[in-house]
Amino acid sequence: MIDEAIQFGWQTMKKNFLFFIGIFLFIIAIQLLPVILTNIDFLASDIAYIIIYLLLTFFGIIVGMGVIKILLNFCDNKKNNFSILFSQYRLFFIYLLTTIIYFIIVLLGLILFIIPGIYLGIRFVFFEYFIIDKKMGVIKSLKESWRATKGNFWGLFAFSVVALTINILGAFVLLLGLFVTIPITMIAWVFIYRRLSEAKHE
Repeated sequence: MIDEAIQFGWQTMKKNFLFFIGIFLFIIAIQLLPVILTNIDFLASDIAYIIIYLLLTFFGIIVGMGVIKILLNFCDNKKNNFSILFSQYRLFFIYLLTTIIYFIIVLLGLILFIIPGIYLGIRFVFFEYFIIDKKMGVIKSLKESWRATKGNFWGLFAFSVVALTINILGAFVLLLGLFVTIPITMIAWVFIYRRLSEAKHE
């Protein structure tokens, strides 16, 4: 499945390269905006910086959720457009709370000799897709990820290593390679999610 997922990611990225470039440049702009704004005199205070940072963090999370929706659409051969980046805001609090719980679970696992953290991180890795794709709640999305990854830990672990290696190689190309490798691996993750989640419901 790894080869198939990477191949699907590669083909989808090639067909929509400029679209992905636009998304990544937009996300980079969001990341740089706090620095730019705090260089403006009346926005340079600590309070203004905190407010700006929180607002942009909130906005960035919504955009990240939109990216997942776009990737799901590509996997399902549905049309995409830039406005989808802002379409998942209603799920913000569910997504944020589940993400916090996920990181706490993984952190606790890492504290327990690292290996449990890796295991739990992979078993719950699909929670965000279930939230965006199926509109599931906090507990349900975590349970479904656990169910979808049952019996597939080593395959997902191997893919994680492959995806990380691909992105490291992309970073070596003056970081510009990441504009190619990140979309490929993100699409591949969604491809695997779709395969495993559908298989568990057959």
